[in-house]
Amino acid sequence: MTTFVDTNVLLDVATNDRTWAAWSLQQLEAAAILGPLAINDVVYAELSVRYARIEDADEFFKLAGLVHKTIPRAALFLAGKAFRKYRAGGGVRTGVLPDFFIGAHAAVLDAPLLTRDGAGFRTYFPKLRLIAP
Repeated sequence: MTTFVDTNVLLDVATNDRTWAAWSLQQLEAAAILGPLAINDVVYAELSVRYARIEDADEFFKLAGLVHKTIPRAALFLAGKAFRKYRAGGGVRTGVLPDFFIGAHAAVLDAPLLTRDGAGFRTYFPKLRLIAP
């Protein structure tokens, strides 16, 4: 079973976050036993910000055992619908669209999403299986 991984979980590990690194690493290891760990273009872009060279980012993703998956059109469409629902409900933050791409991708492929931000995903993707605190 493929598990999608949200950027916040990978940042916990990459930065050795004092609060979340142990939890995130434990969840990554548990999910890896069940099957591949996957990211998409959005997660790659978000995490690559912390690296000066593409080779360094690629090395992190390789060491973490992450598989890159291209976002299918059905997921892009679903992300747009979720974002529209968010805005119609009064949402004003502009930086949330990447989360909708991540959640929609996992939802369309019926894969669980490993994240620390379960509340937002539960609201807009109620059928999405989450691995969250």
